[in-house]
Amino acid sequence: MAANAYRELNPTICRRLLIAYLIERLPRPNNPALEEVTGWPRRTIQDVIAKGLPGHGTLVEFVQEGVRNNDGYYVLKDWGSIDGDWVRAHLDAIARVLELAPERLPAP
Repeated sequence: MAANAYRELNPTICRRLLIAYLIERLPRPNNPALEEVTGWPRRTIQDVIAKGLPGHGTLVEFVQEGVRNNDGYYVLKDWGSIDGDWVRAHLDAIARVLELAPERLPAP
């Protein structure tokens, strides 16, 4: 990807790509873990998972552990129309669009 091409990436789409990637790469990703890496509010992350990703055919499931509703973690079951290899190859550009330091993200 050209040096300035990342500026053309849509931040809304980049949020979806990054959340799917983080769910795939983080050990036992839950809302607090995703909030810590991204610095985004809980509601933003929940909206991406509940509304943004399904629009791409991306399948994320919540694995319940414990007795409270939020005890557990997410599992990425299917990338849907998102190309996971493309996301991994362009992770630095996605991070720049979202104004995140690439070193905060787990390596592909």
